[in-house]
Amino acid sequence: MEIHYFAAARAAAGTDRETVDPDRVPATLGELLDARAAHHRGTTDAGMTLAEVFARCTFLVDGRNSPRDTPLAGAQRVDVLPPFAGG
Repeated sequence: MEIHYFAAARAAAGTDRETVDPDRVPATLGELLDARAAHHRGTTDAGMTLAEVFARCTFLVDGRNSPRDTPLAGAQRVDVLPPFAGG
């Protein structure tokens, strides 16, 4: 599964994307987010951690808006979309 980070999420994660081994994909989006937040220790220029950025984000699982309880079985991609300035 690929995770794509945008804007502040990219800054806090220190990368624009990463791959999670299919055998290690957690059961839900929330579990994935918690694991990624614990793994990445960087911050944005404003000092926000990835967990703090996640609290403001919208998440797409295979292109669909998804809450934290979304199952990840068979999912191929997660997009992490912080609020963007200008709409």
